[in-house]
Amino acid sequence: MASPFRVIVVGAGVSGLAASHCLQKAGIEHVVLERRSQVAPPEGASITIFPQVLRALHQLGCYEPLTRAATPHDRAWTRWADGSVAANSGLYDYLRENHGVDILPLERRKFLEVMYESLPDKSVVRTSAKIKEINHLADGVEVTLSDGTTERGAMVLGCDGVHSTVRSLMWDQAEATSPGLIPATEKTAFKTYWKCLIGIGPPAPSLGGSDSTMVHNTGYSHLVLAQPHCTFFFVFFLLDKPFNASDRVHYTDEDAEALAATVANDPLSESLTFGDLWKRRVRGALISLEEGILEHWHHGRIALAGDAVHKMTPNIALGGNTAIEDIISERMARIRWATNTSGLMSRIQAQTTLLHRLGAWLLPRLPDRGAADKLLADYIRAGPRLGFLGGMDGFPRGRLAWNDEREGGGVGATGRLLLTVGAALGVAALASATRHVLFPLVVSA
Repeated sequence: MASPFRVIVVGAGVSGLAASHCLQKAGIEHVVLERRSQVAPPEGASITIFPQVLRALHQLGCYEPLTRAATPHDRAWTRWADGSVAANSGLYDYLRENHGVDILPLERRKFLEVMYESLPDKSVVRTSAKIKEINHLADGVEVTLSDGTTERGAMVLGCDGVHSTVRSLMWDQAEATSPGLIPATEKTAFKTYWKCLIGIGPPAPSLGGSDSTMVHNTGYSHLVLAQPHCTFFFVFFLLDKPFNASDRVHYTDEDAEALAATVANDPLSESLTFGDLWKRRVRGALISLEEGILEHWHHGRIALAGDAVHKMTPNIALGGNTAIEDIISERMARIRWATNTSGLMSRIQAQTTLLHRLGAWLLPRLPDRGAADKLLADYIRAGPRLGFLGGMDGFPRGRLAWNDEREGGGVGATGRLLLTVGAALGVAALASATRHVLFPLVVSA
């Protein structure tokens, strides 16, 4: 008797937990391997979820608990380096009117907690499970962990981040079976252009109860997200010289302190400096930020999702959203737009060239609900939903129809779910035929 189709998901982050939700809804056996000892460690700062992803999360039963954990943004402020106001935008009202729901900012750790706690079956998540190797068998794959235990399945889905172990093992397997398929240039496609001070501080009333604030400067920029219970902050510094992401830099607390001191006097509002926020921080760190998109998202019985295949700057908060969308639909065109737009905004906000300085001057002067806002609305309304699931009753509606509604169907509205990269047999053929589709691959019934 044939073994059941079983998926081994590596990583219990944003895309890994989204994958588990989808697989459980589809009734597909799987395990999620997380190398850390807990699913939601106290790391990072915030994640902001956009309407198109909230629509899919509504189908998975996660929308309501997320709304209880977040306070929607109110106003979007842009300031110059001296603290003066460049713009005070009603962007978030516009998006709510368009799509029926708010953009939801919340602590990344809290987001992971909600995603984990809302899983129908939490026993599929295995912590302290660091993978060591992946062996392709005649009828599947075997994953060996650092403690010597193994997991067997039909395929591996690597959701283990920008420094993905699964990706490295996939490259090794591709070189052994298809020499030259993945060129050396792709293995250095991720570049580190930025370093970033990130963290969480106490509430800051002068920043507004739930406003966002972007402060332009030269060679760097600030992003501050106010919430009633805390403040999330980011300071993006353009490096003098980019380097390959594989040449990892580990910054110390001393490095973070020294860099924070250089921008401590920067005003974030009329009465608050960055130094005020940094001194009162609850958590803070200095990290590298990578950018890039890979061409090969799968090989053999291994597929990749999220930061393992594409990485963008977080200035407009699309990274986590695209990681979840990876689990739903065809990706490459949207990923290129999101990555390129994120990179462009990072450089405009840091005024890295004369042209970007001109963009920084121009953007705050564009009218609300103009071409730029419409471009974002068009990107959101084209977001995918889970075609094999219903569950749209009760989800708020805005003035704009979603593209899949206008066209008479969702991603496979008349279809049924198949896993990415195919069934237990014909994995490579299906993956090749559906280039850049992760999962689910939906076909007509």
